[in-house]
Amino acid sequence: MISTGRSTTMVATHRKGRARTMKAGRVTDFTQGSIPRHLIVFSIPMLLGNLLQTFYNTVDSIWVGRFLGPEALAAVSVSFPIVFLLVAFTTGLSMAASVMVAQYFGAREEEAVRRTATASTVLLTLIGLGLTVVGLVVHRGILTLIRTPSGIMELATSYLFFFLLGLPFMFIYNNIGSVLRGAGDSKTPLLLLVYATVLNIVLDPLLILGVPPFPRLGVAGAAIATTVSQGFSALWGTIVLKRERFFVFERSHIIPCASFVRTLFRLGLPAGAQQTIVSLGHLAMMSIVNGFGKTVVAAFGAATRVDQFSFLPALSFSLAISSLAGQNVGAQNFTRAREVARWGAIVAASFALPVSVLVFFFAPQLIRIFTTDPEVIRAGVEYLRIVSFSYVPFALMFAYNGFLRGAGDTFQTMVNTLLTLWLVRIPVAKLLSLTALAERGIWVSFVAGPVVGYLIAYLYYASGRWESKAIVRKDRESFQQAAC
Repeated sequence: MISTGRSTTMVATHRKGRARTMKAGRVTDFTQGSIPRHLIVFSIPMLLGNLLQTFYNTVDSIWVGRFLGPEALAAVSVSFPIVFLLVAFTTGLSMAASVMVAQYFGAREEEAVRRTATASTVLLTLIGLGLTVVGLVVHRGILTLIRTPSGIMELATSYLFFFLLGLPFMFIYNNIGSVLRGAGDSKTPLLLLVYATVLNIVLDPLLILGVPPFPRLGVAGAAIATTVSQGFSALWGTIVLKRERFFVFERSHIIPCASFVRTLFRLGLPAGAQQTIVSLGHLAMMSIVNGFGKTVVAAFGAATRVDQFSFLPALSFSLAISSLAGQNVGAQNFTRAREVARWGAIVAASFALPVSVLVFFFAPQLIRIFTTDPEVIRAGVEYLRIVSFSYVPFALMFAYNGFLRGAGDTFQTMVNTLLTLWLVRIPVAKLLSLTALAERGIWVSFVAGPVVGYLIAYLYYASGRWESKAIVRKDRESFQQAAC
């Protein structure tokens, strides 16, 4: 049985009678204790991890932009929406696995936690292999579809080819992190990411610039460094969790039961659709941006790297809110779950406000990290000084969407995203880009979207309809039967 306390150990019985202890990191019971403290303490490793993850991705852009020029930077920038599109569905399944682990953990369903961790990781590995093949076939066609400038087409194709080879490794690591966060362990994913980031930092200059004895590979070297680093992180994470008995690689766990598949896809399909909606939206936005030429594309790429760092507190708190909400909804403690939403919004907005101020005033210095081209710097500064006004509403939107996701209402978060992105941000971007505002009209749309998104998410939360979405209340008996 799972003990009650801040740090817990999960124990299950092996079929031969030997006790098997699940001890991956320090899992945490969020159904008791101070909610603000849980949010902040649990978020710190995730924030550090997200900082590292973003830095991990940004290192490529810094080396490429500084040493290979704005064309190479634009090629890397235009590639990421395509990667996002290919991984969108599996990101939804990882989110579903995290929600399931959190709610089963809160309900003290130890075997269900272990089965979810193992089966979801195996499934996502297989999907990753399939998507790698698909991506290698279609990536050039997608680059053409989104009007990639001819001057960067070959560079973008080269980068994507090698990046796509690492998709299975990316899926494995992401799912390991999602499962552990659902159980209240945000430290183990951080350690895995530290190892991968250090390796990526070492490999980038060697492969991009061709430090002897390595060949000069340019943008392809950046992608290869990322793929190797992700492979190391995925392998090491699997070894650690197998050793700590969080994963059980037996037939009964690797091949999922029917109730597991139903629950995973009931949660994962809307979450995956949400991510697909976002990724298609990014492609649509990228297409609009591409129409303004490679200087604006390079500025957009550099400025969105800054954005990624700026959004990290909101993202980290959203993940924390989801885990806290999931455990308390799983325990059927809806009063405490509402306190999670309230405190989550307060804490997230409190962190977003100073970030917004800093980005607004230090925009020139931030863009110069990525490029020395004066026109790229000018366009990037305009972007940051407009979009910095979106950080607080973005944090509030993410807080309430994170709560709804943790409660098991992934369909509503999909609807929220659809309305915000496709009925607000993209139409506003297209219309304003045709006015005298030009590309600045696109940047304005990045503020309008989160404001509307926050209002939609909050009003749905206030309605209380999320209370009927708890997966444990619906599936407890069927899952217990399948786990026997």
